[in-house]
Amino acid sequence: MCLAIPAKVVELLPDRAVVDVVGVRRSIDTGLLVDDPPRVGDWVLVHVGFAMAKIDQQEADLTLEAVKQMGQAYYDEIEAFDSTSII
Repeated sequence: MCLAIPAKVVELLPDRAVVDVVGVRRSIDTGLLVDDPPRVGDWVLVHVGFAMAKIDQQEADLTLEAVKQMGQAYYDEIEAFDSTSII
């Protein structure tokens, strides 16, 4: 199962951003947000290495809580996020 996971932008790179998801950091593509590029401190929804949308802190918190309630699927997604290409 693939989920869109909220991630906080911690660093900007050309056409990419380094994001943090519950302590896991990795580089993601931000090309889909060209009309409203993320800034450090913004929250984005990440799916298969792409920032799909910017979200606010409240939506990030609610989404993370909802995803955690999915149980093992949440932990599998975080493990997959951690085991793929990092920065």
